[in-house]
Amino acid sequence: MKGTIAIEEAIIDVAGVEKHSFAQFQSLMRPGSDETSGLSAHERRLLDIHDERLKSMDEHGVEYMLLSLTSPGAQSEADPEKAKSMARVANDYLAGEVKKNPKRFGAFAALSMHNAQDAAEELRRAVQDLGMFGGLVNDFQSKGAEGEEKIYFDTPEYDTFWATVQELGVPIYFHPRYAIPQDLKAGTKYGDRKHLLGAGVQFHLDLSWHLYAICSSGIFDRYPKIQIVAGHLGEGIPFNLWRASHWINHPFKRGSRPMKQDYSYYWTHNVSISTSGNFNTRGLKYCIEEIGLERCLFAIDTPYETVEEGQNWWKSVDLPEDQKEAVARTNAIRLFKLPLEE
Repeated sequence: MKGTIAIEEAIIDVAGVEKHSFAQFQSLMRPGSDETSGLSAHERRLLDIHDERLKSMDEHGVEYMLLSLTSPGAQSEADPEKAKSMARVANDYLAGEVKKNPKRFGAFAALSMHNAQDAAEELRRAVQDLGMFGGLVNDFQSKGAEGEEKIYFDTPEYDTFWATVQELGVPIYFHPRYAIPQDLKAGTKYGDRKHLLGAGVQFHLDLSWHLYAICSSGIFDRYPKIQIVAGHLGEGIPFNLWRASHWINHPFKRGSRPMKQDYSYYWTHNVSISTSGNFNTRGLKYCIEEIGLERCLFAIDTPYETVEEGQNWWKSVDLPEDQKEAVARTNAIRLFKLPLEE
């Protein structure tokens, strides 16, 4: 079977159901719903790998999925030791599930990002011992007594992690997360505008900032072989690359900017995008033109989007067959070094 390869497809481990507590997001995902009921149906969809998910893959033509622990994952755990344990337990679970059907599933590692050394060690274990194909982080790492602090990964303190990413030769996927409770209080930008939360607006606004920070930090200059992936057609950044690069290239910026190149350079050398949850044919065509065909990958965003919807859209995309094959399969096989025939 040669079908699509979907690379941003979420699961949850059994041990993490209670810890992730989807009830806390119930009122944000579905305003007006009963928070005490939790999201049992959603949890079931996330827990399912080998039953309805696989049946849907077979029915609609998905050959392979790269699975990852659903957002916010270990990034939501403010205690470093608990976050480290959460990632390790989830990775062991997911690796075990992949072993049940390795011809159809692979995985990204969950990572605690409280410090670079722990993140590097878990990534190494996940890749070398568990056979995972990269790591996934959910925007910033929560920290502090009440989870009020946000750690971003563009500072020199994370060079140990990024050096390991380059050494291992695996990509890191950047995924969004919901706003923390402190940002939902009255008087805050989201607290008074909760309708902006989530995938439609808040996700790409918040994560695009982090992606710009990574690109402008000089990380890609120090470790030029690093590859990262941004879903949802690059969280909107490809459509702003000209302007972002235009201004960072101004003479009054060039002398003080921390990176050697501009944003367009890094997005054509170090960043790939996926179609997860953004089934926009014209947008995909623009991304292909802007950052290159080889940097555009297929994804669905299961189970937040359905396999059926993602595949029905993909079948309607009017790209030349060689381009469709590259986006649907071969780019992912090459980037993640998947054990699949091109």
